[in-house]
Amino acid sequence: MVNVGLTGGIGSGKSEVSRRLAAYGAVVVDSDLIAREVVEPGTPGLAALVAEFGADILAADGTLDRPKLGSLVFADKDRLAALNAIVHPLVGARADELRAAAAEDAVLVNDVPLLAENRLEKLYDLVVVVDASPETQLDRLVRLRGMTAQDARNRMAAQATRADRLAIADVVVDNDGPIEALEPQLRALWERLTGEPPAGTA
Repeated sequence: MVNVGLTGGIGSGKSEVSRRLAAYGAVVVDSDLIAREVVEPGTPGLAALVAEFGADILAADGTLDRPKLGSLVFADKDRLAALNAIVHPLVGARADELRAAAAEDAVLVNDVPLLAENRLEKLYDLVVVVDASPETQLDRLVRLRGMTAQDARNRMAAQATRADRLAIADVVVDNDGPIEALEPQLRALWERLTGEPPAGTA
């Protein structure tokens, strides 16, 4: 098994890279998706968040109102730390279950947004950083996700710096340009990981 850590700043396009590697055949353990799963209605995770932040973080249907929670925590380091203390252990436990179920010869891609922040690089055989300039990140967050510029900047500021992420990278995927530029980089990465091109791209 090849154990890969995949990370990148918000708006870098990490999710697109993760999706393409999954299409090649990688087993992807996506911390963002797991983070949603562990705070679904009826879970201990959501109950803990309500106890910490109040029922105002719930939408009318009882689900977590992520924009509201985000507006509370991303400009306040103490509240962000409280959120992480609740969610991170739950995500870690579920991710461990998924890794344990992967085949012995799998390419295991761990999609970890906070890899650099938590200095987790030594856990992986290879660290892949999806890189985009802060200007590109800001544009994507405002234009594609509908954030205000200030909210986008707060979220970017709550993450590791671009330099911190690049400092731990074994492979950098440049996603500052058009999406078509990803494919040749990811084919080369897959060949490095497996010794052969992705199926259907030789």
